[in-house]
Amino acid sequence: MVAWADYKAGAKARGALALELYAAISTPAKTPADVKAALPDHLAYQADLERAGALAFAGPLSDESGDQMQGMGLIIYRADGFDAARRLAEDDPMHRSGARSFVLHRWMINEGSLSLSVGLSTGAVGLT
Repeated sequence: MVAWADYKAGAKARGALALELYAAISTPAKTPADVKAALPDHLAYQADLERAGALAFAGPLSDESGDQMQGMGLIIYRADGFDAARRLAEDDPMHRSGARSFVLHRWMINEGSLSLSVGLSTGAVGLT
């Protein structure tokens, strides 16, 4: 294995973006009723993180067929480091209540694209 810092330095040296974010894979740990009970506080927490700039993306994952909702979620945090990202995940009411558990990973964005469309007269916004 390669040390993360060495890999990141190499990615930057070859011209990759090397933007480091943090990915939490969140899985149900209790009953669906427990998850549902924690949902309002979880969504409010995520909205607060989004306003603060600490939440990049979040949403559910399908099962491996792509046809069914399986209850797992993916949360991408912006943080000053791994420990700070872990605190963000731990403070999520869904995780704090024990309704869901999570595994946290560093995620380095090197390639890809993002398109934003803003309708100046309609106010429509699109992201692809």
